[in-house]
Formats: sequence, structure tokens, C-alpha cells
Amino acid sequence: MAGGGFVDPEAKKRCDQYEYKITRVFICSCMIGAIGGSLFGYDLGVSGGVTSMDDFLVRFFPKVYERKNAYRNATDYCKYDNQVLTLFTSSLYFAGLVSTFGASYLTRNKGRRASILFGSISFLAGAIINAAAVNILMLIIGRILLGIGIGFGNQAIPLYLAEMAPPKVRGATNQLFQLTTCLGIMIANLVNYFTEKIHPWGWRLSLGLASVPAILMLIGGVFLPETPNSLVEQGRMEEGRRNLEKLRGTKNVDAEFADLVEASEAARAVKHPFRNLLKRRNRPPLIIGALGIPAFQQLTGMNSILFYAPVIFQSLGFGGGASLYSSLMTSSMLVLATIVSMFLVDKLGRRFFLLQAGVQMICCNLVVVTILALKYGHGEALSKGPAVALVVAICSFCAAYGWSWGPMGWLVPTEIFPLEMRSAGQSMVVCVNLLCTAAVAQFFLAGLCGLKYGIFILFSGLIVTMSLFIFYLLPETKQVPIEEIYLLWQKHPIWKNVVNSPEDDDEKPSEDKPPTNN
Repeated sequence: MAGGGFVDPEAKKRCDQYEYKITRVFICSCMIGAIGGSLFGYDLGVSGGVTSMDDFLVRFFPKVYERKNAYRNATDYCKYDNQVLTLFTSSLYFAGLVSTFGASYLTRNKGRRASILFGSISFLAGAIINAAAVNILMLIIGRILLGIGIGFGNQAIPLYLAEMAPPKVRGATNQLFQLTTCLGIMIANLVNYFTEKIHPWGWRLSLGLASVPAILMLIGGVFLPETPNSLVEQGRMEEGRRNLEKLRGTKNVDAEFADLVEASEAARAVKHPFRNLLKRRNRPPLIIGALGIPAFQQLTGMNSILFYAPVIFQSLGFGGGASLYSSLMTSSMLVLATIVSMFLVDKLGRRFFLLQAGVQMICCNLVVVTILALKYGHGEALSKGPAVALVVAICSFCAAYGWSWGPMGWLVPTEIFPLEMRSAGQSMVVCVNLLCTAAVAQFFLAGLCGLKYGIFILFSGLIVTMSLFIFYLLPETKQVPIEEIYLLWQKHPIWKNVVNSPEDDDEKPSEDKPPTNN
């Protein structure tokens, strides 16, 4: 089978030489680091609810409010179609994709912890400005600062979690980021559900409470230990070994530390990590990790639901309170699904979840399309039966995403990039991810207006494409040490013809100079 989910036995054998315990230092560090996911998640969840609140619309978007009330007793796909309104959501992600390249420099030269702290400060400032906004300009400035915070946090936190974790629990550890992201979404929907009833300033409370996870991340970040990988990369060898011993709970870290040092030496020899991404031997992580997976993660259509769940449900005839309640259900499904994935990802593997979820999401989209095509768009709200079926289908879609493309979209890229380009590679991941996120945020409501239920057919086609992409191009990476991932490319039915060919500069990669993935 092309792209088969094999695990290289030599790599797994080397992985068994590493000794570790699940220490208190490891648990505390990862829990504090993962709080950063809640920054991303809270914003994903809160913006859609706020943009559906009447008080917010009256103050900043009165024309949208008038259009919404004009269709109070009739449904319409286009009632929220306003590019300035969607810019309120998407401006954050445009700022994030630009800032992630600055984050790459800081992460590589000053450490993962420095980027986490900087991101927390920027996010906190953005939350305060948004809560105090008196005009659209203040809203956009606040969103840009939030975006800078997310750009730095999303660049550093997945790397931090992956580098702190032993190989055998790396999948579950990295998914803490997705879990806290989903918890942030759920909490945001809960907040919106209650603040929607507080007039006229409930929306300010929703936006201002984004400062809470930012403060927690800032305080916790002060006490975070740096990853051993980053310390060794900076030349702080003794400190790096001490941190590794504390994390693993043993003095016997010679094998793992030797791999770190070897990887670091190769990393320091690379002066232009972004240029190095283009080398032939790095095509697999570039195409899979930096381009394909982060793009497809957003093109599933999931983020259109996260951004605009209240707006979608109101457009489909649900009342304001009912729409927020329905969006709370979808975010709860994301949390439960992520927990399922955390327990099983290192047993069943990455490919299993990605491929299974592709089938489930396509089926859910077909149900949504059928209901909308037959029952919606005739000037009447959906009746109870179709409305319930629609919510069930969307919740099932969220569950599939929650145990697959949501967490795997951050996990797999952190596994497959060599150390010398890991921060650069993660910047590409975040950039592509946020670019597609911003595009979906900016154009989904226009697409919903223009294509109506056809937009879900478009998403179904994209899900088919991304499932084939995984089936043919991604090998299984579960329990493979990060420093041995390159062996998978050398034996893969498709990628072996790429990485084992001469480089563009006629330098052929050799066994004694492998890419350093540790």
C-alpha cells in the first residue's frame, strides 16, 4: 500500500534505549505550557458569539443589525454577509501569520519560553483594548495584538510540548495544546451564552475575559523551564543536561543527550534554515508538515463552524439563545473527542485517526447538504426534526475533527522537522495555518451567501482530497524518536525516490549525515 503506516523497527529499537519517568517537573511544565492553547481557543470561540450579539452589532455594525432584524421571521443565508464584520475576526489571523516569522527568530535564538512570554504579553494587551473599544479602529488594533500573541504562542508551544515529551508519550503530550484549545472554545461559548443576556455591555465582558488565560500564561511562563533541545541549541550544555535529567527523572540520559548534542551541532551549521527547507532531502516535511497538513486542517470547514456557529445557527432560523447553546454543544464535542484522541493516538497512530475522520466528516457534510437543500431557504425556519438532525450532524463532524485533524494538525509537523529547521518549519506551519484560517474567516459568510448549501459540498471535496493526501504521503510516526523520522522517508514507497536522489547542488545525502530530527 502506497504511503503505508509502517513504523521503522530500527528507530523503535533505538527509542527503547531512552530511559524516563513521568516526573512532576514534566507534568507541571506541560500543563503550564499547554495553557497557551486556551488563548487560541478562547478567541476562536468568543468572536463568533460576540458578532451575533445585538448590542455589539448596534454599536459597531448597525447595517448588519438592521438586516438581521429585517429577517427576524424569515431565514436567509446572507444576513451576516459584511466584509468589515468578518475583518473583525480575520484580522487577528492575518497579524498572526506575519508575526510568526519574528517568533521563529526569537524561538530559535532565545528559546521557546521567550516566545511564550512575549505572546502572552501581546495577547493581554489586545484583550484589554478590545474590551475598552469605542470604535472599529480600536477593535482592529486589539485584534492585531491578539494575533501577534497567537502567532508567537502557536509557533512556540507545540514545539515546547513535543521537545519536553519522551517519544512513547509524545502524541498525548502534544495534544494538550489541542485539548486546551478546545477547552478555551467551550469556555468562550459558555461566557457568550451568559453575557449575551447582559445589556448593553455583555460583549465587552466576553472580549475582556480573554485576559484571564493570558495572565495565567504570563505568570506560569515565568517559572517554565526551557526545553533541553533549546538549551543545547543555544550552547548551554550543562544546563540542558540538568533539565533533561529533571524531566526524565533519571541520571541515565546519556543516549538521549548525545543525540541532542549531535543534532545541535548540525543545527548550528545551518545558517539559513528557511532556505534549507527547500533542499530535496527536506521535501517530505516541507510538503506534508509545512504546507499540506496546516492548510487542510483549516480547509475541512471546521473553523467556519467555530468562528460562526452562533451566526450559522441564527441564519438557519435558531433564536439567539438557541444558537449559542448549539455552539456550546459543538465545542463540548471537540473537548470530549480530543480526550479520546489523547488516550489512543500513541496506540492506534496518526494515520488511523486522520483517515477514519475523513470518512466521517464527508458523511456528516452530506447530511448537512441534504437537509439544507430540501428543508431550508424558503423563507421559513427549520422545523424541529431537521433542526435536530442538523445539530447532530454538525456535532458528529466536530467529534471527528476533534480526534483527528484538530490535534494531528499540530502534532505531526512538530514530529517531522529536523532540529536545524524546526523553528523555521513551525513558522511555516503557523503561517500557512493562519493564512487559511484568515481566508476562511474572511470569506465564509460571503461563500455561505453566494453558494448557500453548496459551500458544504466544496468542503466535502476538500476533505476527500486531504484524505488521499494522507493515505499516499504520510507514513506512521507513532513512537518513532523524532531524530529517526528521516528513516521513514528513506523507506517510503513515494518519498524514497525524492530523498535518496542527488540534491539540487549535486550533494547526495549520506547515512553518516542524516537530517537531525531530535
